[in-house]
Amino acid sequence: MTIIPYSSKWDPDIAALLDASMGPGRYARTAERLREGNQQIDAYCFLMLTEDSALRASISFWPLRIGSTFALLLGPLAVRPIDQGKGYGQSLMGHALNVIDADADYPIILVGDLPYYQRAGFQVASADIRLPGPVDPKRLLLRGSASERQPLAGLVRPAPMPAL
Repeated sequence: MTIIPYSSKWDPDIAALLDASMGPGRYARTAERLREGNQQIDAYCFLMLTEDSALRASISFWPLRIGSTFALLLGPLAVRPIDQGKGYGQSLMGHALNVIDADADYPIILVGDLPYYQRAGFQVASADIRLPGPVDPKRLLLRGSASERQPLAGLVRPAPMPAL
């Protein structure tokens, strides 16, 4: 398994992977509202390749604010349908989270399935955190020791990345 940093040359392959693994309905989701007009943080985005250098999985992170607190949005995390359930997504996410944790102590949110993301330290977020659209509160997940020191509350919105 090979993990490489994101490069825009992979954008067509990433788009095809997202179509195959998530379908076109992903554009209607509330998390997509946080990506519109926002710019992913390339230093935190990674790709996993197969043995023959085809795209197997991708992960991206986006800058935002929860109230007045800077945070990250994880997603999408996508794995080729043929490779799902083999641990590739967990490995790629673990790699990305290690890079982020080495840089800063940002809370990270996502909309996803708790049993999958709980293995990476995510838990159901407080009801005091609000997204700019409908979301099942049991699927709004949060990770980060920063959130344990300071309760997070407020509307989640895109924000520029602070200098590292």
